[in-house]
Formats: sequence, C-alpha cells, structure tokens
Amino acid sequence: MQGKFDRGPVEFKSHIVQKEGEVLAFATRDVISVPPTQSIISAVATMTECGFRRLPVTDAGTKKLQGIVTSGDVINFMGGGDKYQLVRVRHQGNLSAAVNENVRTIMTAKPETLPCDAHIIDALKIIVGKKIGGLPIVDDNGVLAGIVTERDVLRMLAAEHSPLFVENVMSSSLRVTAPDSPIAAATRDMTKFRFRRLPVVSNDVLFGIITATDIMRYLGSREVFARLTTGNIAEVMALPVRTLMAGDLFTTTPGTPVNEAALEMLKKNIGALPVIENSHLVGLVTEFDLVRAFSEE
Repeated sequence: MQGKFDRGPVEFKSHIVQKEGEVLAFATRDVISVPPTQSIISAVATMTECGFRRLPVTDAGTKKLQGIVTSGDVINFMGGGDKYQLVRVRHQGNLSAAVNENVRTIMTAKPETLPCDAHIIDALKIIVGKKIGGLPIVDDNGVLAGIVTERDVLRMLAAEHSPLFVENVMSSSLRVTAPDSPIAAATRDMTKFRFRRLPVVSNDVLFGIITATDIMRYLGSREVFARLTTGNIAEVMALPVRTLMAGDLFTTTPGTPVNEAALEMLKKNIGALPVIENSHLVGLVTEFDLVRAFSEE
C-alpha cells in the first residue's frame, strides 16, 4: 500500500528532521511494561485497557528490555501466521489454554530500539525506513527509559506547514474485506501483508474499518470467551468481521490538506482515515503516510 505518488526514499539530511532535539523530549517516559512470564491474556488485557498497540516486555527485576508485544503479534497468534502454531499445535486449538502461555512465546524479541541520546532524525529513519510504529528507548544498560511512536512524531511534525494534500500521500491500491468475511481471513491478510487495518466494503460501499486493535480488543476484553462453546478457536474466528466493527467512522477527501488530516487523526485518536470521493472509497491515509509526508517537506 504505497502512496499515490511514490517519491522514493526519504532524504532526511535536507529536510525538517535536521532540527535539533532529543527523542526523549517528545517520547512517553512513564512506560507501562510487563515481565516475560506474564500470561498472554493478561498482557493483552493491559493493552486493551490502556488503549496501547504495543507493550514493552522487561525483566521484572532489572527492567531491562526483553522484547515487545504488539497488536500485530496478537493477531498473528490468533490465526494470522506462524505464532498461531502455539494455539493450533501445542494446544490443539484450545484458545483458553493457549492464552495462559507466557507472553514471551509471542513477543517480538530484540526489537529495534533507540538510545536515550537519540535525536528526532534517528527515530524517523527507523519509523519511516523500516515501517515500525513504535520504538522503545533504552539506556546504556538496556533498561527501558521510554517509548516513541508514530503518533508522537506526527504530533510534533503536524505543526509544520505542508503544501501536500491527502491525494498526494494516501494509499490508493487497497486490500479490503467484506462485512461477512470471517475474522480469521482478516488476521491472515493483516499478518501476510503487514497491514494494521482493512476497509470493510460491500457493493462498493464503505461499511467501516476493521483494525488489528479491534481484533486484539476482542481477546483482551474476554468477549471472545463468552462466544466459545467448544473451546476451539476456530468457532470464534469464523465469525464475520462486522461483529467487531465498533465506533464512529471518520473519513476525509482527496483534496484535504495533510495538516488538517493529521490534526483530525490526533484529535480523534485514530490511526487512519478512509478517503472518500463521490461517495466511493478511493484510498486510505494513515499515520505512517503523514509522518513520511511531513518528513519529506
């Protein structure tokens, strides 16, 4: 899902990211983390309750970073990819048993990190270059000192004026799903293509968006267990994605300035806006698209 006009790699040296400023100045420093022995369900519940898309995993005593668990890891575990083997093979599909495994079994070990003295440019190089939405910050001893996310960077960069419009940066080649498509199909697509969200479309009409966070919340709120009768994960993952679609749907248009789109996302605390033209879905603009756009200006 590339922008409508792919301008190639970002040349950071000649752009806004030259401005001075340590990354800790705009990062979150009071970071919630969990030990690697925490259960999967407990870690996911923490993410759900706090509204996090990622959660650092640290040693209980030293607070040294051990890994990070993201909404992507959770949907991978629920049926999207290789981590689903924990459920399917080790626990023969029994979700209730699998979620009590240690979170270290699904976390991303040795994630990309930043040192405490890193600057804005260092964060942007990784976020834009490697398409990573959040970076733990560690001190010289590997102890967690903070975390910086796409949203933190967008909040800082959105104050800079950009002449670009949504149509210049949006993703226009979209993978979508249907309201009656099973949740399992959505997790597979998100994991395979590294998407965090899929527009839900039927007969060319946008019904909403299903996100990795929606699916993670399904598990973290324990609603999934209320729907279990046999205990096998297959029965709940066969439910249609419309079951999980929640909240208001906010959209934008191709001619909206990127500054306005950025402020709307920050105000509504959302990670993407479907782009509508003549009542039709023509694209999707995400936090990543906007961070990259502002970095180029």
